[in-house]
Amino acid sequence: MIIVMKKGAKDDCIKKVVEALENEGYKPHTIYGVERTVVAAVGDERKKVDVMEKLKAFEGVENVIPILKPYKLASKEAKPEKTKIKIKDDLYIGGDEITIIAGPCSVEGEEITVEIAKEVKKAGAHILRGGAFKPRTSPYSFQGFGIEGLKILARAGKEAGTPVISEILDKHDLPFFIEYVDIIQVGARNMQNFALLKELSKINKPILLKRGMCATIDEWLFAAEYLLSGGNENVILCERGIRTFETSTRNTLDLNAIPVLRDRTHLPVIVDPSHGTGHWDYVIPMAKAGIAAGADGIMVEVHPEPEKALSDGPQSLKYERFRQLIEELKPVAEAVGRTLALGENNETR
Repeated sequence: MIIVMKKGAKDDCIKKVVEALENEGYKPHTIYGVERTVVAAVGDERKKVDVMEKLKAFEGVENVIPILKPYKLASKEAKPEKTKIKIKDDLYIGGDEITIIAGPCSVEGEEITVEIAKEVKKAGAHILRGGAFKPRTSPYSFQGFGIEGLKILARAGKEAGTPVISEILDKHDLPFFIEYVDIIQVGARNMQNFALLKELSKINKPILLKRGMCATIDEWLFAAEYLLSGGNENVILCERGIRTFETSTRNTLDLNAIPVLRDRTHLPVIVDPSHGTGHWDYVIPMAKAGIAAGADGIMVEVHPEPEKALSDGPQSLKYERFRQLIEELKPVAEAVGRTLALGENNETR
C-alpha cells in the first residue's frame, strides 16, 4: 500500500506512520517527492484493509492507496514521478538530458583504455564503460583482466574525467566494485541471480540492471524489486535485446519495452543497441529509435580497431562512427523534448 502524506507534512507525522507500519509487520520505504512524501509499505496482504483504515486517521495522512502491481516499489503507483539517479556532481540518469555511456566491451590494457576514454569523452560521452569480468559463452574465450581491469578502468575514467561502469559477476567481488566503479552493471545472465541482487540491494551505489535474454518485462521489474526492497533506490534499467527466432541480428532489440516501462515504472531506462543488434552498422539507427521511443540514454561499444578487439568487435563503433552517432542523436533528442550535451566542455550543462 501507499500512504500519501499531505503537502508539508511534518517529519514527526511521517515517523509515526513508519512506526505504525513496522508494528504491523510491514516494511516501510519513505519516498520523498518534489510535491509530497509517500510511504510505500510491503507486507502481509491479508490484513491490508484493516491497516489501511487505521492509517487514514493518522495526522498528516492525505490518503492510503493499495498497490495493485505485484512489484510494489518499482511501480508508478509507488512513485508517479520519474526517478533521477545521481551519478556524480551534476550528472544524472533519468532527467531531461540524454545520457551517453560508451567504451570498449573489454578492458584490454591501460594505454588503449585511456585512449578510448579520452576519445569518447571528447565526442560527448558522459560515462565510460568497460568489462573487467567477462561472462563468455565459451570457457576458452577471453574472460577479462578481473580486479586489475577494474583498476585500469578507474584510472582511465579519472584521466578522461568521466565516471565508469563495469559488470559484476560474483558477490564476493563487490568490495572492489565499490572502490573502483561509479555504477555497477548486472548483466543479462545475472538478472535473476537473486543472491547477487540481495547483496547489491544493501549498498547505495547505482545499479544498471540489464534485461535477461529471455526475460519478460514483469520478470525484469521483479528483479529490480529485489534491489529496491533491500534499500537501494538507485536502479537503472537497460534494454539490451532478447532472444527470439530471428537470426539476422544477435538479439531482437525490444523497443516496445520502453513505452511499456514508462507506463509501469518510475525507474530510468537506457538502451544498448550494440548487444541488441550485434552489428556496428545497425547501432546508429537503433540508438536513435531508442531515444525516439523515450529512453533516457544509450550504452554503446567503441573500439579504434574492432577487428582486433578481444570481445564483441563486430558490434563496436570506430571513433568516427561514434562521433556521427552523437551528432545524429542531437536532433532526435530535441524532437522528443530532451537535450544532449555535446563535446568535452559539456556546454549545455
